[in-house]
Amino acid sequence: MDFNKNYHILYEPHQRIKIGFFKTFLVVLSNIYQSRELIWQLFKRDFFMAYKKSFFGIWWQFISPIFGIIVWVFYNSTGILNPGDVGIPYPAYVLLSMSIWSLFMSFYTGSQSTLDAGGGFINQVNYPHEVLMIKQVMISMATFLISFVLNFVVLIGFGVIPSWLTIFFPILVLPLFFIGASIGLISALVKVVVPDLQKGIDFIMTLLYFCTPVIYSSKIDNQFIQIVTKYNPLTYLFEGVRGVIIYGKIEHWHMYIYAVIASFLLFLISLRIFYISEQKVIERMI
Repeated sequence: MDFNKNYHILYEPHQRIKIGFFKTFLVVLSNIYQSRELIWQLFKRDFFMAYKKSFFGIWWQFISPIFGIIVWVFYNSTGILNPGDVGIPYPAYVLLSMSIWSLFMSFYTGSQSTLDAGGGFINQVNYPHEVLMIKQVMISMATFLISFVLNFVVLIGFGVIPSWLTIFFPILVLPLFFIGASIGLISALVKVVVPDLQKGIDFIMTLLYFCTPVIYSSKIDNQFIQIVTKYNPLTYLFEGVRGVIIYGKIEHWHMYIYAVIASFLLFLISLRIFYISEQKVIERMI
């Protein structure tokens, strides 16, 4: 390599807008690959720092889901909640479902914090800010894998043997990442420009929790809930992941494929909007 050669970076007005729709995705992938060492260092710093000052430390990843199980099992035992035929013991069903939903929500919150996860660092150093999103996703996946051990123990304890197809979990969860990251990236922009609107997005995400068969089955004996879940694309993506783990199959193949395609297209659109808007938005943060 010729170290005496001068390299120049040329900046043009509306430079990002001139980049094509699909090329935006390739540019982002290239930025992530070139910044892989930075991503790894940020991941190690933030992941271990989160448990550094905690007495129970990483054990909270096992303790927190247990409290969630107790609440929903109590509701189920009192008759307040009628989840329908879930196919396996309800405590195991709830634990697995809530773990997958928590992972989905972490994709959303991690992407939402893309512009403020680095604090003042983002305004002082020139680097691809999408690395913060990937760093947050890595933290979410690492946290989930820890709690996933508890899921397997509980499933086996209730006599439910997870399918060998569970090895495809990282691939099956990608559509949930696409949707969660899509909403999160738009929310990251909205948070800076119109903070009140971002609170509305958070409310919608909470509402989605009850419109998706997380704590109940999509076969629940309630016509209104059946209609809501039928037209909710998250239903098919969520049940696809859970169904493969528990039953070794995806029940609604056609709807699942449509939902996967829609989630990927939504991610491309959101990534494009974020890519061409982030510089203007960051200016408002200074």
